[in-house]
Amino acid sequence: MIHGGQQHDPSTGAVMPPIYQTSTYAQVSPGDHKGYEYSRTGNPTRTALENALASIENGSYGLAFASGLASIDAVIKLLEPGDEVISTNDLYGGTFRLFSTIFKKFGIKFHYVGMDDTENIENRINKNTKLLWVESPTNPMLNIIDIKKCAEISRQHRLLFVVDNTFATPYLQNPLDLGADIVIHSATKYLGGHSDVVMGALIVKDKELADKLYHIQNASGAVCGPMDSFLVLRGIKTLHVRMQRHCENGSAVARYLRDHPKVGKVYWPGFEDHPNHDIAKSQMSDFGGMLSFTLKGNKYEDAIKILENLKVFTLAESLGGVESLSGHPASMTHASIPKGEREKTGVIDSLIRLSVGIEAEKDLIKDLERVLAMV
Repeated sequence: MIHGGQQHDPSTGAVMPPIYQTSTYAQVSPGDHKGYEYSRTGNPTRTALENALASIENGSYGLAFASGLASIDAVIKLLEPGDEVISTNDLYGGTFRLFSTIFKKFGIKFHYVGMDDTENIENRINKNTKLLWVESPTNPMLNIIDIKKCAEISRQHRLLFVVDNTFATPYLQNPLDLGADIVIHSATKYLGGHSDVVMGALIVKDKELADKLYHIQNASGAVCGPMDSFLVLRGIKTLHVRMQRHCENGSAVARYLRDHPKVGKVYWPGFEDHPNHDIAKSQMSDFGGMLSFTLKGNKYEDAIKILENLKVFTLAESLGGVESLSGHPASMTHASIPKGEREKTGVIDSLIRLSVGIEAEKDLIKDLERVLAMV
């Protein structure tokens, strides 16, 4: 995390890559330049970040985008009208919105299936299927999907296999090593880690696939700026120590909530009875700082009261920052998914999602104890 893919600045010896805040680069003669010509195509600060991204995911090529959704957009642009995608039915709402309201109009068909049982995937594959899209753990139900098994299915049917690794991060899970073709991140989250940047990332091993994605990145233009690249580079250097604390606090909060009489279910893959816990244990080195829980009685009003009165947990979109965040998926991150569809996956009115930060464990638990006493 600290040194991977990095080198000191060759012109100055700067330990951290400088912020090359420039849009264009001088050329001695047309086409005669020092590797850079225009910052949409390439920028030295972004290159340093892309090298780091490739390194931490054990890939060969990294690409940085203006947002997580911009990186998802680039992947789907690999497809043609008439192609079909199989995706998990417990999907980040923004991804679902992009698939269903943008790319569906261009003749790409999306199937959403529960992937806790990989047989559901094979039952949906046909001659038009070109891509398998997986999140693990999923957002917000923390479902675990067997990445190795999905890779086997993808190879067998010659599908492009994509894994959104945002929740786990490269510190806890490396999908390329498990057989994925593309790993995707909302670098806004844990990679940046400080709630001060919006960015997306793709990492691949195959050069031909990388070249196609670099072409889309340049042609579509949804690139990140040098300052944002610098911020995520800085965030990556502390990813390992932050994730250690996120995991410790996540475990403590999950266990506290599970024992609370007003809490219904707690969704956290570290519990031995969590669906596919054994798979999580085999493909992750720890269980992360994300969890969701419901309230007994499933009252929307109770969930809102809790969220409005938390003090240490901040009610906000996003996740993965050093500060703890809380959210109401049904009305926030997953509001774009129809009520009937989201409730089938467990996103009910009382579901609360927590991004457990790196504050003192006792302060987080006291905050939850205080608001749970209000309902």
